[in-house]
Amino acid sequence: MTNPLVRKLASFRQLHDGDVDLLNRICAQTRSYKAGTDLIREGEQPNDVFLLVEGWAHRYKILPDGSRQIIAYLIPGDLCDIHIFILKEMDHAIGLLSDARVAAISKAEMQRILDDHPAIAQALFWATLVDEAVLREWLVNMGQRDAYARIAHLFCEMWLRMEQVGLVTGREIFLPLTQEQLGDTIGLTKVHVNRVIQRMRSEGLISLTDKTLTIHDAEKLREIAGFDPNYLHIVHQA
Repeated sequence: MTNPLVRKLASFRQLHDGDVDLLNRICAQTRSYKAGTDLIREGEQPNDVFLLVEGWAHRYKILPDGSRQIIAYLIPGDLCDIHIFILKEMDHAIGLLSDARVAAISKAEMQRILDDHPAIAQALFWATLVDEAVLREWLVNMGQRDAYARIAHLFCEMWLRMEQVGLVTGREIFLPLTQEQLGDTIGLTKVHVNRVIQRMRSEGLISLTDKTLTIHDAEKLREIAGFDPNYLHIVHQA
C-alpha cells in the first residue's frame, strides 16, 4: 500500500520514481510513541521536522488558566512545518492524540530533499499553503458557524483529509478524539459537544463509537456545514 506521505504529496504534484523511493525510505525510519506524548513542548527549541506516519497528533496551546486550545490536527502524511528548525523556540506544543509512529527529519536532510528533489519541494510548499488555508477555515468555523455546523464542517474536513491519504474504509475513519478535545478545538463545552453529537446520531447522519466515525449521510452533513473543499486544494486523486 502506498504510504500516506506519498499519497498526500502526489495529490498536489506528480512525483517521479526517485521521489517516491526517497519518501518511502523516510517513512520506514520511525519511532513508536504512546498517546498523550508531546513530541515537542512550547518554549523548546526544535531541531527536527516531525513526520506523522501512523496515528493522530495535534498542535495546541495552554492558556494561563490551564485551558487548552487545539489549533490543528495532524494525520498520517503530515509534516510539522518543513522549516520549523529556524525558530529559536516553539510557540505551541505538538502532542499525540493516539499511539503513533513518527519519523524525525534533520535540518540537513530536509534541506537536501528540498534542494535535490524539486517535485517534492513544490508539493511540500503546496502542503504548507494548505495548512494555512485550513487555519483560515477554522477561524471562519469558530467565528461564523453555529455549534451544529462547526462540528459538521470539522467532520467533513477530516473525512476528506483522511481520504486523501487512503485511510477511509467504506464510510468509516479513525477519529481518536474525545468530546472534550472536540470542544477545545471549536470553542464549545464538552456538554454542548455531546448534545450536538447526539442530535447528529438521532438524525441518522453519523455514528461515533470506539474512535470510529461513520458518516451515513455525507451529502446532508456537507449541506449543514456549508462545506466547500476548495480550500484543501487537492488537484489529483491518488
